[in-house]
Amino acid sequence: MLHTLIRLTLAPLARLIYRPEVSGAERVPATGPVVLAANHRAAVDTAVLSLVTPRRVRFLGKAEYFTGRGLRGRAMAALLGALGYVPVRRGDAKAGLAALEEGRRVLAAGEVFGIYPEGTRSLDGRLHRGHTGVAALALATGAKVVPVALHGTERVQPVGARLPRPARVRVCFGEPLDFSRYAGLESSQAIRRGVTDEIMYALMELSGQEYVDHYHRLPGEAAA
Repeated sequence: MLHTLIRLTLAPLARLIYRPEVSGAERVPATGPVVLAANHRAAVDTAVLSLVTPRRVRFLGKAEYFTGRGLRGRAMAALLGALGYVPVRRGDAKAGLAALEEGRRVLAAGEVFGIYPEGTRSLDGRLHRGHTGVAALALATGAKVVPVALHGTERVQPVGARLPRPARVRVCFGEPLDFSRYAGLESSQAIRRGVTDEIMYALMELSGQEYVDHYHRLPGEAAA
């Protein structure tokens, strides 16, 4: 109910301010599990996807965002829950597995799960090598993967900006990718790598970003 209310109130306001140009939204399957795999340009990307995707999209969110105290903390938890965030622990060795398990749970329920295969937002504007979690989810659940490219969100909230700024946003949904031909092979690292690379190629075509074949690293972070 709250999710519907937020979409009815925030979506028109966001369209008025940012005038998003959305193409291919009809390519998101109307029913069944779907992995929405997007490039990541800014902190506002999740909000943008939540407001323009025809179905509710579930995303992972830091568990501590849901445990704040007082009126502000409860309001934040309610807002994030309405926008589709799923709380997950971070910062320990089991966090990655917990994140994937939450994704499987969402997809098993026939819902849409949003993920950024790069793992973090791109600070240099390029599209970086994808982590194979996106492939593991698709192969384990049989979900279709819809690549989606975000353009302009890096101008809405540049790195270091605390508040969004008015800027034109464009969202392009690609054709659903079906990996059912690999059914039963999800344990193969080579298959997961190949599926991930296919998804990243689709994102490169949609976004027009330069692709670099290494994982994104934050400034000062050593190469893996």
